[in-house]
This record gives sequence, C-alpha cells and structure tokens, in this order.
Amino acid sequence: MTNKNDPKTLKTQNCENECKAIHESLGRLSTMVRTLATRTVLERREIKETYKAMYGEDLPNHLHKLKLKLCDSKFSVKACDALYLWVCDTWERDACFAKDAIEQNNEADYNALIEMFVSRKSSHVLMIKQAYHAKVMRQLDQDIVTLEPPHPYQRILVALSTSHKAHHADVSQDIAKCDAMRLYQTGEGSSGSINEAVVLEILSKRSVPQLKLTFSSYKRIYGHSFTKQLKKTNSTQFEDAIRNVVECIQDPPKYYAKMLQRSMKGGETSKGSLTRLMVNRAEIDMGDIKRVYRKKYGVELKDTINQTIPAGDYRDFILALAENA
Repeated sequence: MTNKNDPKTLKTQNCENECKAIHESLGRLSTMVRTLATRTVLERREIKETYKAMYGEDLPNHLHKLKLKLCDSKFSVKACDALYLWVCDTWERDACFAKDAIEQNNEADYNALIEMFVSRKSSHVLMIKQAYHAKVMRQLDQDIVTLEPPHPYQRILVALSTSHKAHHADVSQDIAKCDAMRLYQTGEGSSGSINEAVVLEILSKRSVPQLKLTFSSYKRIYGHSFTKQLKKTNSTQFEDAIRNVVECIQDPPKYYAKMLQRSMKGGETSKGSLTRLMVNRAEIDMGDIKRVYRKKYGVELKDTINQTIPAGDYRDFILALAENA
C-alpha cells in the first residue's frame, strides 16, 4: 500500500498538481510563470515527463501552440517564447537561439553564436549542431560560413568550432605562456593591426579553458589584459570582434552584465537578446552577474528590469529568473 506521507509520493503528487495547473490554465501565462520559473532543470524535466504521461503531449509543444493563439500583446508572446525555451533541453534551446541568430532580417546576431561556442562543452556543441540540423535540415557550420554580408566573426566562429573538434580537457601553463607571448608579438609588440592568422590559429587549436589561462598569463606577464591594446580609435572590425570574444571567455559575469545592460537600455529586447541572456545564465552564474551589474551600473538588475520592461507576464518571468539566483 502506498504511503501518502512518503516524500517520493508527495513529490509525485505535487508534480501532477503542477501539470494539472498548467493544462487547465487555458492560456493564463501567470499560472505557468509561477509554476515553471523557479524550477530547476531536473524539476522541469520531471514536469515535462509527467505532463506527457498525463496528457499525451509534450509540454514545449503545448507552449508553442499557445504562442500561436496569443495576439493581444507582444509581451504575452515573448513570455510564451521564454517559457518554451526554459522548458526545452539546453541543446534544443541553443539550437533555437542559433537559428534565430542566423535568420535575423538585417544582420546575424553574432553575440548569440559566440556565447554558445564559448560557454558550452564540446559534447554539448555537437548536440546543438545535431538539433540545429533536425530543425532546418542544414549544417550550422555551413550556415555560419555563408552568412551575408561577410564579417570577421565568421572566421572567429569557424576557429572556435574547430577548437571544439580538437578539444582537450587538460590545460598547460607552458602552452598558455607561449600563446600569450605570440599574441603580444603579433599585437602590441609589433606595429599596425594584429595578425589575424596567428589569433585564429590559437583559437582553433585551444580549448576554452586553455584560452582563458592564456589571457590570464598575458595579463600576468605584460601587466594588462590582451583586450586593452585592442581598445583604440582606429581598431579594425576584426579587432573589435576578437575583443568581444576575449571578454566573453575571460570574465563571463562582466561580459553578461554588459550585454544585459545593452539589451535593456539599447532597445534590443525585441530581438530576444534579453530572453536568451536570462534563460541561458539563470542556472550558471546569475548571482555573479548581478553582483557585477550592481557594481558596474550602481543599480540592482531587478530594478532595471522593472524600469525598462512593461508590467506583465514577461517581466514577471524575467524577474523570477533574476531573483531566484
């Protein structure tokens, strides 16, 4: 006989009740926000499995169909989009972000692609590529190479993709020191712009942890960061791009705090960058990002969210991700 007070039984009952609340919400996103926003990845997975068992439908599909019915407010659609991404497996979510980044109307969202290649392990990147191919029947690497108009970010992304194929988990202080010296010699140790070929070679042969160690070695040896010498009025498009990539690798909380500020203050929320940043970092380093954000901009992240996003389900969801860290 089942013990109703057994923790496992209670957990199952709670999960079933949450699925029932979602199913019977009839499009009331506030119910879904309350139910899903504060759940961990394992809890969301259990909710999805239970929902499928109870109603014979994938929860992400339910949210996608709901989005198609929402016409009253763009922020209701954004809330539904955000919830859909939140309950997806991370590689499926990244494949969606990659698709959106590449299919922008005017110019590809290279930041989204860089963040994906820099922040994910090699095994995860492979799963992203498989999920991307399943969605659009094209190869992600090939879509990046053929983007128009041409941009230095494409060469950088190809190098990072190659790095994932030749990934090595171990890091070496000797290699980091050697690469740091090469970066110096091809950059501020010489006249003119940095040598793209040298930088791309290093990016293509080193894992992200190894690259992070290289940039730390550079600062230790030369007394300042590699990006400092790239901050100049006559910097090339490649130098601007590589500076952004290095910042993402070297100090993720600082990079993401800056990107969050830009997404809210720079009018980029309509592009989905705020959703991407919050959903992707909520379970990784949101606490660190909030501390950096407060120090850098003199205001709490939640206060900026309240000031820049209209009241509603979307803001409630974004606030929940920020405050739950």
